[in-house]
Amino acid sequence: MAETGHGGNQIVERILEPQEAAEKIKGLKSIPIRSQIANEVIDIAYGWFTPLQGFMGRADVDAVCKNMRLVNGTIWSIPIVFDLSEAEVSDYGIKEGDTVLLTYDDNPMAIFEVEEIYEYDKKEMCQAVYGTTEEKHPGCARTYSYKDKFLGGKITLVNRPKINPPFEPYFIPPLQMRKIFKEKGWERIVAHQTRNVPHTGHEWLMKGAWLQTYAELSIEKPLVGVLVNAIIGEKRKGDYIDEAIILTQDELRKAGYFGDHNHLTSLTFWDMRYAGPREAVFHAMLRANLGLTHHMYGRDHAGVGDYYGTYEAHHLLASVQDDLAITPVYSMNWLYCPHCGEITSEGLCNHKDEWQKFSGTLIRSIVQDGVKPPRLIFRPEVFDLVMECAEKYGFGSPFVTDEYLEKRTPVFTIPPLSV
Repeated sequence: MAETGHGGNQIVERILEPQEAAEKIKGLKSIPIRSQIANEVIDIAYGWFTPLQGFMGRADVDAVCKNMRLVNGTIWSIPIVFDLSEAEVSDYGIKEGDTVLLTYDDNPMAIFEVEEIYEYDKKEMCQAVYGTTEEKHPGCARTYSYKDKFLGGKITLVNRPKINPPFEPYFIPPLQMRKIFKEKGWERIVAHQTRNVPHTGHEWLMKGAWLQTYAELSIEKPLVGVLVNAIIGEKRKGDYIDEAIILTQDELRKAGYFGDHNHLTSLTFWDMRYAGPREAVFHAMLRANLGLTHHMYGRDHAGVGDYYGTYEAHHLLASVQDDLAITPVYSMNWLYCPHCGEITSEGLCNHKDEWQKFSGTLIRSIVQDGVKPPRLIFRPEVFDLVMECAEKYGFGSPFVTDEYLEKRTPVFTIPPLSV
C-alpha cells in the first residue's frame, strides 16, 4: 500500500476481510458519516483515489489548492477532506493519534486513523478550486457547508458495500476493471464521463473519441474500447434518475449502436463539484486509475452556469498533459445539420445558419411530455427504456423528484458486519 502516482500499476486498495475487521474494530469509538464521505471512503479503499490512502492533511490540502499537486509532487486538483465540528471532535473525544470507526447505515464501514486535526480557510479553498467565492456556485456552497475542523489520516474499509439493483453489474473497482480490459484485449480505452441519459450528440462524442483514439495506433486492427463511466452521487431535483442514466448508457451497446467488442458501462461514486477545468483534471486521474489510456473532453466539461469558458478545461489539461497518466481527446461541440442530414461539428460544413444544437433542456422537456423524439436526436430504444425506468424506479418520472429522494432504493448500503 505504498504511495504511487495515479495511473500506475500499484493501485492502493485498503480493505480488510471480515474476520480481521471484526477484531480490529473492537472497542473503537464510532462516528456516523454522511453519504458524501461514504462515497469517498469507497473511492479511497478500492483505489479510485490512488495514491491517496485516506483523507488529506493540511499540507496536502494547501499544496492542492495552491499548486494543484500533492506534497509528494503528484498532480491532484480537488481536496478530499473529512470534516467535523469542534463540538463533535470534543463530544467524541477525538485526538490526533486516535483510531476511530466510521459507520454508515448504523453499520461499521471503515477504520479511520486520525493523524491530524486542523482548520483551513474555506473561502481560500473555493477561490483556488472553483475560481470564485460565490455561494451560488454549487461547489462553493458545498465547501461552505463543511464544518470547522478537518481530520486527516488513513482509512481502511472493514465492510464492503452491498450494491443494490440495478447497479450491481456496473460497480467495477480499478483492479477488477484492469482485468476486464486485459481479457477484452483492448489496446486503448477512452473514457466518456457522464451523469446523463445519452442523446445522439453524446453517442457521437463517444464515436468521435473512439475514432481519434483508434487513429493514434499504428498496429494492425487495434482493439479500442469506450468506457462509459457514470458519476453516481448526490442528486438534485430535475436531474435524470440514476437508474435511467446507467441503464440507458448500457442500452447503446445492447441495442447495437456499439458492441461488446468496443463498449462497456460502469459507475464511480462521486458528488460532483462542478469545478470545470479542475474537475476535468480530477476525472483524468480517476480514469487513469481505472486503467484507461484516453479521456474524452467536450465543451464546458464539468462546468456550471457561465463560470468557465467553453474550452477552458481543454486549456488546463493541455498545460499539465505531461504530468497526466492519460491522454486527453478533445472534441468540439456536436450539432445536427438538416441540410447535410447528419451529425456534424462546428466548422465541418458551411450551413451554420441551419445548425441545430443538442439542447439538453429541450430534450428533457420532450421526454417529460412523453413524446418520442426523432431518431436522429434520441435512439428509440433509449427513450423506451427511460420511460420504463420512470415507472419502475422514478415513481412515474425519469427526473429526480422529492418523492424519489425520499423513497428510492439507495445505490449501495452497508450491511451488518458478517464474520
